[in-house]
Amino acid sequence: MATVQLTNVGKTYENGVQAMRDCTLDIADGEFIVLVGPSGSGKSTVLRMIAGLEEITSGEIRIGERLVNGLHPKDRDIAMVFQDYALYPHMTVSENMSFALRLRGLSRDAIRGRVQKTADLLGIGELLQRLPGALSGGQQQRVALGRAIVREPAAFLFDEPLSNLDARLRIAMRAEIRAVQKRLGATSIYVTHDQEEAMTMADRMVVMCDGRAQQVDAPLRVYARPVNRFVASFIGSPPMNFFEGHVHCEGAVATFREDGAAEGGFCMPITGAAVEHGAAVVLGVRPGAFSAATADSPGSGPGITMSIEHVEPLGDVTDLRGRTAGGHAIIARLPARDDGPWTGMMRLTVDQTRVHLFEPGPLGRALALRLEESRS
Repeated sequence: MATVQLTNVGKTYENGVQAMRDCTLDIADGEFIVLVGPSGSGKSTVLRMIAGLEEITSGEIRIGERLVNGLHPKDRDIAMVFQDYALYPHMTVSENMSFALRLRGLSRDAIRGRVQKTADLLGIGELLQRLPGALSGGQQQRVALGRAIVREPAAFLFDEPLSNLDARLRIAMRAEIRAVQKRLGATSIYVTHDQEEAMTMADRMVVMCDGRAQQVDAPLRVYARPVNRFVASFIGSPPMNFFEGHVHCEGAVATFREDGAAEGGFCMPITGAAVEHGAAVVLGVRPGAFSAATADSPGSGPGITMSIEHVEPLGDVTDLRGRTAGGHAIIARLPARDDGPWTGMMRLTVDQTRVHLFEPGPLGRALALRLEESRS
């Protein structure tokens, strides 16, 4: 296996559309990297440029020690697993898996050994003489994965390989792919729009938006410390709540005050952010950071009053959707209860260790990050 390195890689099409801007990534040998983002964010473009299916406009791509900018895809020593499996329907499983090895001119015994070893690894040894049309979706995906593994490439590229499977099979297959990757120690780059796949599979995840890598970090760190409002909104389900407001300072005490209500909007103390009096900010709170205020603790911690508009019972938890006094949409995820329906107005307390503060705008930076930078 090998490292994969992108340095200031850009892609601009002939019509002037800039699909990728100054992308720099250092992927370690054996690392599992997941590129995640909405449609059009550039994640598949990155994968296709590494594979050589898209020419880059600027920058460098290295696989191992080799600069591969001008190399044909077949000369880059990579294997790609596609969304649609791309199996040859007239070939058996064994013939599909061995096709690339036969083109390389490997001996019959070497091919047979590699195919059998890989088929056993993936649990498809008994399927080698079947045609793809006789296989289930999960079995076809294993064959596609096996066809990549037998090549023993420097890196594996996965382009949304599970998107055609049903929800239960996707969960099983993502665990299987990760287990095989760990067993092989294979450098892997995986593209998905599904944040749950990204969170559960990645050593590090790359959150993409508008042709840029917004944040590259371990999944739990991205979740806990998003660098901007886009990352905070994209990672997490249900998504983070955002409340527009201003900072009010009295001495050393800073308070967030919700915009949008002449009276009755909520206020909340904020700490750890270098913000001036009157500054416009966006407060972010995860749905799971709320708790229901009880009769014996009505004043415990800062709180928000919401009017409940919709209730979504999900078993052990319930999602409440509604609005604050300032008119902001709000989602609160609370433990399920059996003492009657959720209705009317409700007071929520907030875990302040899970509160975030951002600059205004869809890509507004995390103010805690700005504070850390100003100290360095």
